[in-house]
Amino acid sequence: MAPSAQDAVSDIQRERERYGRRQNLRSVAISIASTLVLALLIALGLHASPGWPRVKQSFFSGAYFAQAFPKVLQGLWLNLEVLFFAVIGVALLGTLLAMIRTSRNPLLFPLRVLAQVYTTIMRGIPMIVVLYLIGFGIPGLAIFNRIPAALLGTVAIILSYSAYIAEVLRAGFQDVGPSQRASARSLGLTSGQTMRLVVIPQALRKVAPALMNDFISMQKDVGLISVLGAVDAVRAAQIIVATSYNFTPYVVASVLFIATSVPFILLNDWYSNRLRKREQSGGMV
Repeated sequence: MAPSAQDAVSDIQRERERYGRRQNLRSVAISIASTLVLALLIALGLHASPGWPRVKQSFFSGAYFAQAFPKVLQGLWLNLEVLFFAVIGVALLGTLLAMIRTSRNPLLFPLRVLAQVYTTIMRGIPMIVVLYLIGFGIPGLAIFNRIPAALLGTVAIILSYSAYIAEVLRAGFQDVGPSQRASARSLGLTSGQTMRLVVIPQALRKVAPALMNDFISMQKDVGLISVLGAVDAVRAAQIIVATSYNFTPYVVASVLFIATSVPFILLNDWYSNRLRKREQSGGMV
């Protein structure tokens, strides 16, 4: 009995799947081999360097790593606490600034000007300068009693990063087509309901990768609160370095910051790839 057309198609499809699997295995094997070769070349280059033993002892000492790890980890909890409240503050202030800047209400014209000036200035000032201005300027006013350095650092991070988040959100709001707003208003939604139920959800999906990148950047900049005297992971590492004259605690702090950042980096990459595939396939973003 002659094979049917469906059987022939199935055989071709199975052959394509086998070929795809072979290509994937080949790509994985080449990737692993090239990675091992690169790692070997780096290891040989470091080992051949005359100063490598001294650098290894100063930055990658196992004994100092184990000694510094508990204290630096304890300081990391302060970084995470500051990050938690900073994310909430940046989300609220950044969204408010973006809504003011995209509003067309003539009554809000003075606020739009102030929001534009604010975002322009704050994006032009380095983060560490903002920390100095807030961390030493506010206590210098002598309006409040002693303010914790972590609180001042949180305020500085919120003021700085809200300007970046506001511009990202503003771009997302403006990317939502006018027809979406008109359709929502034709259904009887108010301006506030249209913004909350239609514009913001669509804008967030479009700018989510950019927001995640800003979050990862803010996660690293939280370590700068050590310049105000807060005993976070970086400051704890500095204290140990000052007494041991070994720089391994800085490596410990770096490893801990990387460990907290990697999950969000992978999430951002996954979501970015997902958005790109849906756009290429013509699906809804």
